[in-house]
Amino acid sequence: MTNEQLAENAVKEYNKIKDLLAANGGKLTAKDRNAIPQMEMPSRDPKKRAREMGEVALGYTKEMAVVEANRCLQCAKPFCMEGCPVNINIPAFIKEIANENFKGAVDIIKQTSLLPAICGRVCPQEKQCQGKCTVGKVFKSAEKAVSIGRLERFVADWERENGKVALPECAPATGKKVAIIGAGPAGLTVAADCARAGHEVTVFEAFHKAGGVMMYGIPEFRLPKAIVQAEIDNLKKIGVKFELNFLVGRTNTLEQILTEKGFDAAFVGTGAGLPKFLNIPGENLIGVFSANEYLTRANLMKGYDKEHAATPVYEAKHVVVCGAGNVAMDAARMALRLGAETVDVVYRRTRNEMPARLEEIAHAEEEGIKFRFLENPVEVLGNEEGKVRGVRCLSYELGEPDASGRRSPVAIPGSEHDVECDAMIVALGNGSNPLLVKTTPGLNADKKGHITVDEKQATSHTKVWAGGDIVLGAATVILAMGEGRKAAEAINEYLAG
Repeated sequence: MTNEQLAENAVKEYNKIKDLLAANGGKLTAKDRNAIPQMEMPSRDPKKRAREMGEVALGYTKEMAVVEANRCLQCAKPFCMEGCPVNINIPAFIKEIANENFKGAVDIIKQTSLLPAICGRVCPQEKQCQGKCTVGKVFKSAEKAVSIGRLERFVADWERENGKVALPECAPATGKKVAIIGAGPAGLTVAADCARAGHEVTVFEAFHKAGGVMMYGIPEFRLPKAIVQAEIDNLKKIGVKFELNFLVGRTNTLEQILTEKGFDAAFVGTGAGLPKFLNIPGENLIGVFSANEYLTRANLMKGYDKEHAATPVYEAKHVVVCGAGNVAMDAARMALRLGAETVDVVYRRTRNEMPARLEEIAHAEEEGIKFRFLENPVEVLGNEEGKVRGVRCLSYELGEPDASGRRSPVAIPGSEHDVECDAMIVALGNGSNPLLVKTTPGLNADKKGHITVDEKQATSHTKVWAGGDIVLGAATVILAMGEGRKAAEAINEYLAG
């Protein structure tokens, strides 16, 4: 269906629901709700958008949102809330949308979630809240559950676009100072909650812009940076200070921040920014990138804007991306927008085992990304100038399931074959940068470099809490926010005592 047809269909369903409510005394039965069709999200034309940075998903219209909200069964025991890392009152905010009280809906979300416009766009709802939704279980698919994320996005966008954003109330000043190390989703969550408690909050960020992975990692076409910046500006309005280009462990140590700068507590939310590689021959050739670097150059440094970019971008016509998660999809789709003619995603399992969101895989395919399943690079091939000219791959077949339940890939002997390309992007996840742990005596980490914390996110170091990817490993925005909420509660309790 075209976007126009989707909108027309939504208006028809909206009017049907209004008639049904009028006929039944303002109530819908479970049977009525299950008969309401799921609202598809309008999106931009794949052929055009594949070469442009504009946001792909266009968001619900009012009618789409109201129709989708009326699919919610308003369960007595809302399992969807169990799947939400910050425990948003999902049935309550959806009920307000069904009643067309959009401001009331977003106010309910903001009781527990700082970033609904962001989470509504990038959270893997099908593995979290929608994965637990009763409607999804009725239709035997999380993809057919109530579209909680799309509804969250709708009301957050409605609030911003209609000038209805209200700043949270802050308690009187306590005279206490809290340092936040890292301006990603975990750090921003702690900053907000500590500022609301009346503490003086300063965020120390290594990059020249705040936002963490939301700024440097997730592309503009999935998450417009203006939305992230608006949330950061709101924090500034409630008194949160930002010190940018400040690398803790180099500019100052964490100890210096706590002693010389006089902070009473600190939260470490530095994320997982150390890329993992394949460790195969040729990986040091010109034209091999980590997805982390590639996306940072494109997003944070606007590599796609050749006239105003803060960084050069490596021009390549045929790009191979190694990996199959959301970051791999982002890198592959970004490569198209930076001028690649063809992009191949190489993955050593099959489509069924891909960890990326189904929506992201579908969008990549629509845009022309090709998938090479049951293959994996064993060598990067170079020309006489030291630049990538191809990737040598092995073919695989699936064996028995591994510890995660996914079937393990088994190499097929003698199946080596070459794939021509002039750039390769490695998207195999990230580890923890060891700098902060190495420069902070008494701050313990596990063998993977993740800072160890207790149930309240407290570290082994007095006055220091931690959360997000530096604790969990590479996770999601909402999981990082969930850890931030716990840490902020513990910090506020500590400072009150």
